[in-house]
Parts: sequence; structure tokens; C-alpha cells
Amino acid sequence: MRLSVRVTPGASTARVERIDGTTLRVAVTDPAREGRANAAVVKAVAEFLNIAPSRVRIVRGLAGRHKVLEVTEGSRRS
Repeated sequence: MRLSVRVTPGASTARVERIDGTTLRVAVTDPAREGRANAAVVKAVAEFLNIAPSRVRIVRGLAGRHKVLEVTEGSRRS
């Protein structure tokens, strides 16, 4: 499954909001430096979907606010 994500790095609080079925708005507290915000986005989306972070990867938009994430199939975390 692919998700479209709009990212706000350096936010005061981290949060994930579902806009529609495949679009999320993600705010992370990490700055957009040295991949820290990207790592935080992957972790936040994984927690939101209750899956392991290893099942989420950024396939487009590593350097921008608009990203496309791919979520691989597998079992949910307990």
C-alpha cells in the first residue's frame, strides 16, 4: 500500500492525522537535517498504523515535504 504524506518538520508536538484513505498529515519535532525528520516520519507513521517501522519506507520525496511512503504486508504489532 502507498500513502501520500505531507510533513511538517520541527513542529512543537508530534502528531499524525488521516486526511483520507491514503493521505496523512504528519508533524514531527525533529528538524529536517541529516535525515532526522525522515526517520521520525517513518517511526510516527508506523506507530499510527500499529506496525513495525521496518515495514514503512519512503519511496519518493526524501528532500521535500510531500512524500510517498510504501507500507509492506505483514502482521500487526501486538
